[in-house]
Amino acid sequence: PPNHPSAPRNRPEGKVLETVGVFEAPKQHGKYETGQLFLHSVFGYRGIVLFPWQARLYDRDVASPVTEKSENAAGHGSKEVKGKTHTYYQVLIDARDCPHISQRSQTEAVTFLANHDDSRALYAIPGLDYVSHEDILPYSSTDQVPIQHELFERFLMYDQTKVPPFVARDTLCAWQEKNHPWLELSDVHRETTENIRVTVIPFYMGMREAQNSHVYWWRYCIRLENLDSEVVQLRERHWRIFSLSGTLETVRGRGVVGREPVLSKEQPAFQYSSHVSLQASSGHMWGTFRFERPDGSHFDVRIPPFSLESNKDEKTPPSGLHW
Repeated sequence: PPNHPSAPRNRPEGKVLETVGVFEAPKQHGKYETGQLFLHSVFGYRGIVLFPWQARLYDRDVASPVTEKSENAAGHGSKEVKGKTHTYYQVLIDARDCPHISQRSQTEAVTFLANHDDSRALYAIPGLDYVSHEDILPYSSTDQVPIQHELFERFLMYDQTKVPPFVARDTLCAWQEKNHPWLELSDVHRETTENIRVTVIPFYMGMREAQNSHVYWWRYCIRLENLDSEVVQLRERHWRIFSLSGTLETVRGRGVVGREPVLSKEQPAFQYSSHVSLQASSGHMWGTFRFERPDGSHFDVRIPPFSLESNKDEKTPPSGLHW
């Protein structure tokens, strides 16, 4: 039936759809609760909501009432963009779906600075993601363990008296509290060029001391979305990175994270994360992605400028998953 979300199950004779639950009406207003099951509307994976974040969304596609031009670090005029509050969710991805989405979205995109002396060490939590409110297709299930993830039963427990029937354990609350500064999503930047929408979410990761100087680290998550039916392929990236210390770095390269993704009507989106470090506590990044059309012609897609800001009230380094 159309109101039953299904997921592929691998069998020797091929893929078979199996019912995983019953769709619920998406919320037009308000937030989803901890424990809400959902399908991701773009990447199709099963997931569960851990907790919400309130972000400021700077959408350069939406005309601002302020039409004044301002000079940005790139040296050209740009319209002022006012941030609007938007809800995102910290979620767990079902491990059974990770192999099916690994070509479209990194399933180990949420990374932390490791809590020891090697300043270059990063660790990742597999199957942790950030999902925008409108990307959630909520469903319900009678399964007491509907999501397969190593943290599911550490973070959530089944309570049939609640709706949804999965509630946060103390370990989830403690983990959220402990890692809040490094998990928190605060600003989201979005811009569309020639029907390719680029969404950027920067995260501050912390500061490290190296050779008597301070090095500040950020990760940034980027989603590329083809809003058109024409197939295009990402070929190059061109970044400009400005540091408050006064340096301006240019980075050019083939593709992103070693890939040159194709965006088509069937697979319209690609999401990845990368990292940047500065010798100063703040800076800016902006740039372009070069795409190729089927006829061999190229066009550049703008990456919306975004700030790299450090958390001024930083006290302790992020802590890992130690129980």
